[in-house]
Amino acid sequence: ICGIIAMFWATKTGAPTINMPSDSTAVVEAKAKSISSNVLFFGNTYWGRYINDWSMASSLKYTYPFSRLNEFHREDYDAWISGLECPTVAGVSLTSAEEDSTLAFNCSPDYLPEAAKWFTAFTLANNHTDNQGVAGFEETRQHLEENGIQYFGHYDYQNVDDVCEVISLPVTIIQSDESTRNGKLPITICGYHGVFGIPVDEAVAEISKYSDYMTVIAMPHMGEEYKIAPDQLKTNFFRSLIDAGADMVLGDHAHKIQTSESYDGHLIVYSMGNFIFDQQENSEVTRSAGINVVMNIKNQDSKLIEKWLRIGETCATFKDNCLQQIKDQKLDKLNVTYKFGVVGTSDADKIVKPATTEQQASILERLDWQNTIKNLKQPYGGIN
Repeated sequence: ICGIIAMFWATKTGAPTINMPSDSTAVVEAKAKSISSNVLFFGNTYWGRYINDWSMASSLKYTYPFSRLNEFHREDYDAWISGLECPTVAGVSLTSAEEDSTLAFNCSPDYLPEAAKWFTAFTLANNHTDNQGVAGFEETRQHLEENGIQYFGHYDYQNVDDVCEVISLPVTIIQSDESTRNGKLPITICGYHGVFGIPVDEAVAEISKYSDYMTVIAMPHMGEEYKIAPDQLKTNFFRSLIDAGADMVLGDHAHKIQTSESYDGHLIVYSMGNFIFDQQENSEVTRSAGINVVMNIKNQDSKLIEKWLRIGETCATFKDNCLQQIKDQKLDKLNVTYKFGVVGTSDADKIVKPATTEQQASILERLDWQNTIKNLKQPYGGIN
């Protein structure tokens, strides 16, 4: 009150106005300026059969299959995504010989707490996730949820409803004051199992329901095993996923690295090979190509970015309503650029680790990586 009287008196008398000190200081809140996500995609992951034997013989037990993953510098990546080629059912006591002879796999869920430290999400679209029956498949989903690992895809090649799933992708947010914070962004990943039959057209068409709104990555599991190049049936199907609206296609199942290509300017990798697997026969089955995908979102309105990020926080639940939230809020699609690289791996000598310089060179040669990257079109390109 005294301050108001003083200002009034100064005005009346012509005396200089006294500026009273303010009790509060204006704070400019940093806004989201851009988003980046550095993701590694891997091929087949499996810790049953002989890997379980090696683990139980080791003092490391359930941490054994993952014990050298720190050499890939997980802290440099926002997410790791792979294909889990087994159900995870408790109480299944199969010997390695029994799994070998029947090819009915199981991966103990006792490994999942350690796996969750590394993997963000798994595709379940393959020919082994139903090896312990329908109930075993549902139990696998339950165990993944309990351990905070997202999942997508189905073992039934005729399935349509579970093919595509919006996942909550970890991202790094760069703010207007150049500080960073962690966040989550909705993207869609579609898993296709095509070992026993070609997925139906309706399953492929699911991609278009999401591609108008956000990034879509397709991860098909199909083709003839132990071949170093895809047959025409596989080539045609993988290309159809790009035609349907997928931004990229990253395949597995062959247990060997196959070629890659630029199709209509988009990346297709026909097989990434074995990431964590117990096959040890030769270098073909012990090496794999981890596909490094760096996504960047820049020059977007900060309010729009924040709306996407708020939805992203809600997308980690299977069958969530994230797509509907995006539609209801009428959000514009974010402009994303994609850069691709290759991280070679080898699980020779019974444990996965980074590829040697020589192995990395041979992996790039098999992929025909230089030609593939050269022929990509904007917004896709190679990591410099």
